[in-house]
Amino acid sequence: MKKSVLCILLAALLALTACGGNASPTTAPSGESPAETTAAGEKEGKPVEKIEENPLYVRKVENMPADFILGMDASAVPALEASGVKYYNYKGEEQDVFQTLAECGVNMIRVRVWNDPFDEAGNGFGGGNCTADTAVEIGKRAAQYGMSLLVDFHYSDFWADPGKQMEPRAWKGMRFPDKLDALYQFTKESLEKLNAAGVKVGMVQIGNETNGAMAGAHAWEDICEFMKAGSRAIREVCPDALIAVHFANPEKADSYHGYADYLKFYGVDYDVFGSSYYPYWHGTLDNLAAVLNDISATYGKKTAILETSYAYTPDDTDFSGNTIGEGTSGITKNYPFTQQGQVNSLTDVVDTAVNKMTDCIGVFYWEGTWISVGTNSWEENHTLWEKYGSGWASSYAAVYDPDDAGKYYGGCAVDNQAFFDASGRPLDSLQAFNLMRFGNEVPLRADALEDVTLMFDLNGEIEMPARINAVMNDGSRQEVDVTWQLTDADKAKMKSGGVAVYEVKGEASGMEAKAQVSMIEYNFLQNYSFEEGDAGWTVTDLAKADELRVENKPTDSLTGPCHYHFWSAAKNSVEFTLEQEVKDLPAGKYKFAISIMGGDAGDTDIYAYVKIGGEIVGKAPMKITSYGSWDTGRIGGIEVGEGQAVSVGIYVKCAGAGNGAWGKIDDALLNTEP
Repeated sequence: MKKSVLCILLAALLALTACGGNASPTTAPSGESPAETTAAGEKEGKPVEKIEENPLYVRKVENMPADFILGMDASAVPALEASGVKYYNYKGEEQDVFQTLAECGVNMIRVRVWNDPFDEAGNGFGGGNCTADTAVEIGKRAAQYGMSLLVDFHYSDFWADPGKQMEPRAWKGMRFPDKLDALYQFTKESLEKLNAAGVKVGMVQIGNETNGAMAGAHAWEDICEFMKAGSRAIREVCPDALIAVHFANPEKADSYHGYADYLKFYGVDYDVFGSSYYPYWHGTLDNLAAVLNDISATYGKKTAILETSYAYTPDDTDFSGNTIGEGTSGITKNYPFTQQGQVNSLTDVVDTAVNKMTDCIGVFYWEGTWISVGTNSWEENHTLWEKYGSGWASSYAAVYDPDDAGKYYGGCAVDNQAFFDASGRPLDSLQAFNLMRFGNEVPLRADALEDVTLMFDLNGEIEMPARINAVMNDGSRQEVDVTWQLTDADKAKMKSGGVAVYEVKGEASGMEAKAQVSMIEYNFLQNYSFEEGDAGWTVTDLAKADELRVENKPTDSLTGPCHYHFWSAAKNSVEFTLEQEVKDLPAGKYKFAISIMGGDAGDTDIYAYVKIGGEIVGKAPMKITSYGSWDTGRIGGIEVGEGQAVSVGIYVKCAGAGNGAWGKIDDALLNTEP
């Protein structure tokens, strides 16, 4: 696309004259007249003003264009309000949530659209029961406060994401050309509804996180035909709206280039290549920038971050559990779960989009208004989720998605990532959408304490650290004094309790400190199970064996996927030592163990050994019997003096039994003894 044409499109979008006229004004719940604003957050042409007296530190995002999109997905709002949720302003007055979003710097609202999220009896599937009519309701309210709409067509009756892209039920059994026409008509008619209602449509997504599938199609030719049908409808009804495609998992860097290649090859008409970015799943921001810059440079497209979010608390408020919290497996926690952590995460994402990406036009926060519908009980909330669709899924979704939503239906899984508390009061962090344009300097203070993870030898001393890292409100780290609640009696119990994990609490900077303390048999050997190749080990081949190497084969390993492997075809060609020197070993008493298994060994001479000062001071004979039968050589009572040189290892000599002697060595352990 020519640059001049693209600039015209962007200007049309950001002036909010894209699709539809001015929405008819309605009275806000507070009774106040809504102020007209532009997508740049300016009221009646006047420069947007900085919000004052916010207690959070907000770094200024330099070079942010006035028309940069700071968006919010708020698709569940109508269902939440039907369930009794009320939203308030910072004065504690009930107020239209869209007015609050606009006042805090949000300038575009994203809303998902499903084809038919209801069963035959009219029961909603949940997730806000989002239809084109929902989009009209949200779009009209957003327009009162100068915000345009990003319409997110999932082309599904319920959630579409990388894990599932199910076709609408009404399309089942259709010929593919008829499905194309159905998608075109659905897109066209939905946008016509929005247009007729005076909703300002600034951008439209043709699909949601379509990583290799869309509306039941899994061949890229079919996916692209679907997208082309959607694009054609958008150009006809909303010719000035930007068209976006949307993918997830930017941490898989090569995949995005592949998606864009398919879109180009099959001639999909679009303007914006959009990505999800959740910092606990999707890798680094530098990688995100590199991947999207590649798209911009190679394919001449604008980019956008269409979904991001972060938790302001680890706590759940609706008795239904959260996707992210303290101890959630499989996530990378880059920021504290605090309002300040939420702000710093969002600021880093926006700063990356503005200053590290070449053509990024905006960032959208996902469902920052989705809060608990009640705080009394699961049973009370469940009734509301089922009736109004205000949970992530209802039991009625089983008719469409029996394997996921139909089994695991429930409430909101992201209430701890919203910008409102459980009672509907806006958090201080919401004002970051405004303050990122100006910066907000506040006194430096500790916001949270870094997680502390410690390991102690069962036979050693437990010495808790006197200082730990505090995460400051500007994201920096500073050491602070800590006092631990750990008595001598507690230490004695931990040392006598065997291998176990304990939580030790303390206090630092007025906050509760926690340390996860693992009592272990500390292994003084490096790379004990060969997961790092042969690092730390020295092999001496005494008979020119055919193979002496580290092998990655989990089925043949004792621990982890790797082990040390040997094999040789000729008789008497297996003889070697595998040894590790242990430097700076503290004086004390130790034990050593190493394991072996193999076959076709014939006559053998195999033993574990310990050297001190170059002399063998202990041996343990070992044997090879058959595949999977591990033999462990153990040597105890090793007395090591201060500064003595210590080496441990295994000597292996096999005559062979005609088919070539072979074996595996794993799990070398050097531990203290009482």
